[in-house]
Amino acid sequence: MNSRVNVAVVGATGAVGQAMIETLLRRKFPYTSLKLLASKRSAGTTVMVGHTPNVVEEATPASFDDVDIALFSAGGDVSLQLAPEAVKRGALVIDNTSAYRMHPEVPLVVPEVNANALWTNKGIIANPNCSTIQMMVALYPIYKAYGIKRIVVSTYQAASGAGARAIDDLLHTAKQYLANEPMQASTLPVSKLKKHYPLAFNVLPQIDVFEENGYTKEEMKMVNETHKIFADDTIQVTPTAARVPVIYGHSESVYVETKEPFVLSDVLQLLQTAPGVIVQDNPQEQLYPQAIVAAGQLEVFVGRIRKDLYVDNGLSMWVVSDNILKGAAWNAIQIAELWLSQAGHR
Repeated sequence: MNSRVNVAVVGATGAVGQAMIETLLRRKFPYTSLKLLASKRSAGTTVMVGHTPNVVEEATPASFDDVDIALFSAGGDVSLQLAPEAVKRGALVIDNTSAYRMHPEVPLVVPEVNANALWTNKGIIANPNCSTIQMMVALYPIYKAYGIKRIVVSTYQAASGAGARAIDDLLHTAKQYLANEPMQASTLPVSKLKKHYPLAFNVLPQIDVFEENGYTKEEMKMVNETHKIFADDTIQVTPTAARVPVIYGHSESVYVETKEPFVLSDVLQLLQTAPGVIVQDNPQEQLYPQAIVAAGQLEVFVGRIRKDLYVDNGLSMWVVSDNILKGAAWNAIQIAELWLSQAGHR
């Protein structure tokens, strides 16, 4: 395989698509050509690639002729329709939607955790959910060393996870609140009832729709994806996902019960040397991960690391990462980099 490849970004006008383009440039990804694709409605839009304007084309099956890597982030329906067409034409698809995550023949990959899984691909590799990704990066060193019996996780997810409209809605309702006007929300939460609540100065304990078991679709993604990525469905995962008035950066309170005893200093050492992790854990200096600091960064930040007061093998931590970067665009580019570096040697 050549060291330089032809790349397509599907969903190039969206927040994640834009971040994919920026990350390709940031990483100096060795592409020969970069094709920007989107829906018919967005075709003709001009998107800047560095300092160069590029016209977005409508995504069709023929768009993937001569494409080596296709990065998809345009919604599950688009991926279901066009990803197989891209594969037919010889492209490797890295899909950021939920369309293929739980497909038994599609690897679900976090490079710091299960990079070898990508070599089982049949043309499509799935990016996990943003909340799952950062939790997996933080927990994998602990899982390897001690095993994990149980995870209880509460997420505090940024508006950007629901797209540009949610960001606009947050800012708009915040201005209304500060002007002592009634807040008129139009976006969140995602609900079959089409009922909306303001996110500004508020916390919404719902992300995506509720399922029959009382958990939301977002919460069940964290359960099922954890099992698939770790290849271990014995782990008990209890999630609660909430949306908070933050623009970029998901935060998570993560509690785990390990199978084997641990020494806290050893856990700190494991995390400090783990790939993709930055430990910020100095309570005396009030140093801990914050969404506003993690925004724009590629790493997963971990802090507030402490033993449970009552459970011998219980461990709590605070995990923060940029949901658009490590939670989406950067994880996809990492997969592409890994595939490109190894494909010619396999």
